[in-house]
Amino acid sequence: MDITIRRAEPGDHEALGAVTTRAYLDGGLLDFGEDDPYLAVLRDVPRRAAEAEVLVAADRGGRIAGGVTFTPYGGPWAEVAGPLEAEFRMLAVDPAARGRGVGEALVRACAERARALGCQRLVLSTHSAMHAAHRLYGRLGFARTPGRDWTPVPGMPPLLTYALEL
Repeated sequence: MDITIRRAEPGDHEALGAVTTRAYLDGGLLDFGEDDPYLAVLRDVPRRAAEAEVLVAADRGGRIAGGVTFTPYGGPWAEVAGPLEAEFRMLAVDPAARGRGVGEALVRACAERARALGCQRLVLSTHSAMHAAHRLYGRLGFARTPGRDWTPVPGMPPLLTYALEL
């Protein structure tokens, strides 16, 4: 797939919100399905873009095939990043574009951005059911960091954490 990774523009926000919510719903990652309050956070790309860096993968026609939110330590979207680290969240790929390298390209763009900021590590949290993502992270050199695993909402399974040494 011929894609371009670039910073999200306001005209991308609605499409990326739809791609992200669909990825989470289709993946069974929301405890309350269509009624999950986290859906509002996933849809709110304008807020993320104002407070962090939102990257999109766009195909030749400009269609949004995926996206990710990138933030260095100390940013309002950082959950597990520490000093000299950056983090990415909400990595999502349109189901029609899966298996075409979109997720990998977005993760690599985050690693490049973290290096450019002088970070020593890129970290992330992931749902335990996201097996394809776990394989991708392993292939790209991320290692599990079980000491950082955490539970954002009581009763939810812990999120697994990974780190890539830069």
